[in-house]
Amino acid sequence: MTDLNELGRRALPGAADPVKVLLHRHRELCERAVDPLEIAAGLEAHGITDRTAARFRHRDVFSLAEELYARVPRDTDTATDGPAAPDAPCREAAGRRPVAALLLPLLPGALCAASLAVLFRTHGQTRLYTAAIGALAVALALRAALRRGPLAVPDGLSSRPAATGSWTCWLLAYAVLGDGLLRTAIAGGPDGLPDGTADGDWPLTLAPLPALTLACAPATWAAGLFTTRARRKLTSSRGLEDFAASVRPVLLGAVALFLGALAALVALCAPFLDTGRFSPAVLALGALLFVARLLTVHGFTHAPRVILMLTAAAQVLAPAAVFAARLPGCAALGAPVEALTAAWGPAAVPVLTCGAGALTLLVHASRTLTRASAHQRPEQPR
Repeated sequence: MTDLNELGRRALPGAADPVKVLLHRHRELCERAVDPLEIAAGLEAHGITDRTAARFRHRDVFSLAEELYARVPRDTDTATDGPAAPDAPCREAAGRRPVAALLLPLLPGALCAASLAVLFRTHGQTRLYTAAIGALAVALALRAALRRGPLAVPDGLSSRPAATGSWTCWLLAYAVLGDGLLRTAIAGGPDGLPDGTADGDWPLTLAPLPALTLACAPATWAAGLFTTRARRKLTSSRGLEDFAASVRPVLLGAVALFLGALAALVALCAPFLDTGRFSPAVLALGALLFVARLLTVHGFTHAPRVILMLTAAAQVLAPAAVFAARLPGCAALGAPVEALTAAWGPAAVPVLTCGAGALTLLVHASRTLTRASAHQRPEQPR
């Protein structure tokens, strides 16, 4: 970045052709770009701003990218035939794509609802087998849904989201088991393992599972809407600051759209699970997972991984502190958690932890996903 800024400072009116030097440094980027917008995103990722572009005799990075794109020698036949080749298989699969795009995001929620319906009609060892088969089916459906479409992780990042997936499983496990464990721990239990019921020694909270799995569909559509609208803003913007200002409301709108759909799903599932129609814990967890996934698919994997890890750790520490308070002389360890639970209930722990994590990631996303470089195909984690 320092070399580029130094090159920009030397790009004075008397210089021979400073853009040619920049083209030489970024020839690979310019040659593989399919349009000037991809070059603009790459230049921004390398530290070139609108102010730097002014030193290259251009009003902004987009104008500089257009000249770089025009200067790259291209074969006429390739330029003519190039766009048609990718479009051919797209047109060939046009009939299959809408079906897959509609059915895959709906599959996890449908399988989860079916599994819960069967689970409520079984008892004993059969219930255990039903729960295991249902969990496996839902996990495979989620994996298939998240490998395609707007929530799919790019190929260059396929080795990184495993860690975020592990922490996501911890958060989902706490959503089902955590509140019941914390409540019984404060009361002096639990006296046994979970038995799959809401009134056992270790009560389960099943409401988050159908709501969050059904929310896979609106999450996919909201993420696709954000990506499409951001690409359109990239086409119409004439500066990096202008692009950031226009994309930020789109990002917030996508998150609000997802949360509205999730709230509706929670209310829809409530009559079947005998729970409240409003669950701030589920909304906070859903917001955290959605923003984390949105950052991950755009190449920003570090912040989601750290925030999910810290959120899961904070939730595990809550019941751990209550159990540690049973040791001689350690009663003060559980006092904060007990006071919080007494005032707001066990759900206060996931609401505060997931809410803080979601807000942190949303602030981070408003700074990173509003960059032009965030909407190119990432080659490595950022």
